[in-house]
Amino acid sequence: MPDVPNPMNPYGGRDDDDDRDENRNNGDGLEDMLRNLMGGAPDAGMVDALRQMGLGNIDPAQLGMMQAQFQAMMSGDTGSAFNERMAGDVARRVVAAEGDPSVPASTQSDVAQVAQVANLWLDAVTDFAAPSARPRALSRSEWIEATMPTWRKVVEPVATGVGNAVSDAMMKQLGQMDAGDLSQLGIPEGMLPAGFDISSLSSQMTPMLKQMSSSMFGMQVGQAIGALAGESVTGTEVGLPLVTPNAVMILPGNVASFADGLGVDAGEVHLYLAVREAARVRLYERVPWLGAALIAAVQSYAGDIRIDTEAIEEKVRDIDPSDAEAMQEALAGNLFSPEPSPEQKRALAHLETLLALVEGWVDVVTDEAVRGHLPNAAALSEAVRRRRASAGPAEKTFSSLVGLELRPRQMREAADLWRKLAEASDAATRDEAWGHPDFIPTADDIADPEGYIAKRTGAEVAQPERDAMDDELEALLTQGRAEWDADRADDAPGASTAGATSDTPDSGDAKAGDPDARPSGDASDPRHGAAENRSEGDEDKDDDGDDAPSGPSDSEK
Repeated sequence: MPDVPNPMNPYGGRDDDDDRDENRNNGDGLEDMLRNLMGGAPDAGMVDALRQMGLGNIDPAQLGMMQAQFQAMMSGDTGSAFNERMAGDVARRVVAAEGDPSVPASTQSDVAQVAQVANLWLDAVTDFAAPSARPRALSRSEWIEATMPTWRKVVEPVATGVGNAVSDAMMKQLGQMDAGDLSQLGIPEGMLPAGFDISSLSSQMTPMLKQMSSSMFGMQVGQAIGALAGESVTGTEVGLPLVTPNAVMILPGNVASFADGLGVDAGEVHLYLAVREAARVRLYERVPWLGAALIAAVQSYAGDIRIDTEAIEEKVRDIDPSDAEAMQEALAGNLFSPEPSPEQKRALAHLETLLALVEGWVDVVTDEAVRGHLPNAAALSEAVRRRRASAGPAEKTFSSLVGLELRPRQMREAADLWRKLAEASDAATRDEAWGHPDFIPTADDIADPEGYIAKRTGAEVAQPERDAMDDELEALLTQGRAEWDADRADDAPGASTAGATSDTPDSGDAKAGDPDARPSGDASDPRHGAAENRSEGDEDKDDDGDDAPSGPSDSEK
């Protein structure tokens, strides 16, 4: 039959194409919906089975709603284990529910002026120059948008493991189902043909389950990031370089919440936090390797996370696979094995050292910059330490998702090292230590700042001043050493016995000219090895279990 142009189809084709499409869909649109969901032609057997289940008779409007819901869940990068679009949408909904007004132009201007003052103060205490990017005042949703690309780098290694574990657990559950378990899938008994093998759908469902797990993990991450957006006062407060390019970013609404109850003027709080953020941003900008090293350390830790597959299988065993909300709840909580691997321990130690050095340097530089300018600087510094030491609900939620807490130890010790290094040399020498990864202090250096300072400056390690106690201890040690040396000299083999007044020689000395005398230390001497040479019947030689003293030799009698 020759092709007849179809006037209703501007792209050409036969005029019976629509009829063939209708036949292909059997008039119910089910096959088209499955094609849109799966990104390709579905298996004919699966389509027939779904029609026999009665899905082909669903109202077209209801079918369209189902398709829209599935497409919303399956939206995003189908080649990624982490659905960034889903995470961003969920995070924005979280902050919108709490109220997230846009930042007015007047506040933007205020933040620019605060950042300018902060940079002027920092110029006097560090040679690291301010970045060229302009400061910004962000709403919570704007912070989410600005930081999401970095969050993706952080969570994607974890998302891959979680996605594989969830899809494998679901496929294992489907493979164990029989006709009596159909209600778990929402399928009335008798809807499938007799003898239908449910596991035959696994090859068609595996890609869809992986995509669903990607979306559900994205929802969980989105909730955690939304909670963090509601608490963070600046762009990099969590300790990671989340924003590119490096720039001072402040969330005025969250700063106001932090200032509430401190008893300090809100303007002073804004200035103090702006100085901290500007110092951290300068460090990331002028030390090019630092930001990449921090992200790489987090990725190294996350990439070796072991997923607790047994816990996931236990969670999905009794839930309806078609219930997206129940599946999302299954991903809540800690999904990781409690004991970190040796590789994770090394990555975590490296990450904690880097974060401690960063925050310690920021503490020192900030304290120097605000000294003489902010009357409540000490109180604000302590408030920041308390805030940093206590993990809030958002940080705990994020920790359960990536298995990592961004709260390093030894921050006070690291600050002490930077402060002492500057005192022993100058601020330029302190900042030059960031010039190469091999120059920065290690965890051992943080524990021994004097040793590190000596290596960096070439100075001798200062010895503590002596006191009376030191003199007394040294005198006791000298006396004890002299007595010990004298005892060793007396017990030495061949020691002279001249001047001895006793007829009975000391059993430990050898008498000159006596062929029967034994030198001290001889294995046959009854004082040596007595326990080994003594028989069981000799134990009654004396009351206390010791051998009786040796008598004189025959030549002495």
